[in-house]
Amino acid sequence: MTFHDFNLCEPLLDGLDSMGFDNPTPIQQQVIPSILANRDVIAGAQTGTGKTAAYLLPMLDRISRNKIPHTAALIIAPTRELALQIDQALQGFAYFTHASSIAVYGGGDGIVFEQEKRSLTDGASVIVATPGRLLSHLNMGYVKFDQLDCLVLDEADKMLDMGFYDDIMRIISFLPKQRQNLFFSATMPPRMRELAKRIMNDPFEVSIALSKPAEGILQGAYILHENQKTPLLVKLLTGKELSSILVFASTKSGVKSLERELRQAKLSAKAISSDLSQQEREEVLLSFRNHRTRILVATDILSRGIDIDDIGLVVNYDVPGDAEDYVHRIGRTARAETTGVALTFVNEKDQYRLAQIEKLIEKEVPRIPLPTELGESPAWNPKKQSRQPFRKNSGKGKK
Repeated sequence: MTFHDFNLCEPLLDGLDSMGFDNPTPIQQQVIPSILANRDVIAGAQTGTGKTAAYLLPMLDRISRNKIPHTAALIIAPTRELALQIDQALQGFAYFTHASSIAVYGGGDGIVFEQEKRSLTDGASVIVATPGRLLSHLNMGYVKFDQLDCLVLDEADKMLDMGFYDDIMRIISFLPKQRQNLFFSATMPPRMRELAKRIMNDPFEVSIALSKPAEGILQGAYILHENQKTPLLVKLLTGKELSSILVFASTKSGVKSLERELRQAKLSAKAISSDLSQQEREEVLLSFRNHRTRILVATDILSRGIDIDDIGLVVNYDVPGDAEDYVHRIGRTARAETTGVALTFVNEKDQYRLAQIEKLIEKEVPRIPLPTELGESPAWNPKKQSRQPFRKNSGKGKK
């Protein structure tokens, strides 16, 4: 099957051809016909499956066939990184069409807000936004959604996990009641089902490899003491011919500390977290994309918000606080049917969490012996930590 089989408009097909996109992924094959038929859709798809194009292509096809310009679609995403990524993908697909877009994701100072205000006042075919920033503009009365045709919630489960339920419902109150609704999510928590029931009409539902890592990811775990983590990481990364490496730590302070230690070991590393301004974050990401920086140390702010195809290694320096976040973290490698490696450092208190991850992915993560010079590993006893469960979706706790 090719994209031509969907009977998309010629300018859109020209854009796909110029980008080298020939064959749709499974999620694209299943949802594009339903979106073109104007049905509401709930799609469960892990990161790296092509879900962004799955909703952008039919959306752009509809916009391209409409000769009267208006704001036709709103895409809401949980993080600035993901909003920017979606907008960049949209610009690529829409290159030969008349569709335009605005990314509204905050950061910066009052000048950025004024620039967003002017763009929203002038209007665009598609608005890509984070919930809080969009609400700031909506509450001031100059954003017009009276002709909106389509609402997309991308990473809907993550937005609910971050406490954006009320913000999303407030945004929806500004939209026309007659519209298409598209939810794309890696998981289907009960609250998302509740949201879908409130605003969707007989949705088409599809799930692609829900909550399972891509087959191309070679996974491994080191069982170790906390003080063995940094020496192991330095040993693994020193002298290795790996292009791009992504290291996840659980806290902003941990990210900064790890960056310092890696740089002291003469490794090319930079840290990224929500403490940085938007411009600083974009500069760090650009340096990583262009391979000027080899190692990126990040919090979970990037687990679903970075689109770089050639990440060869992901390291979970800390086991994530949610089993689903493990899937999204390691999904940064082995994208688009490539291969990659994901390693997880598991101290004594996190053994229970690794056991829960293995239960979720229905697969044991192979244990890798520690280098002998680092000393002995702790005993494997995951039940010992059973009183420290994963955090639940508990509100507005953001990293």
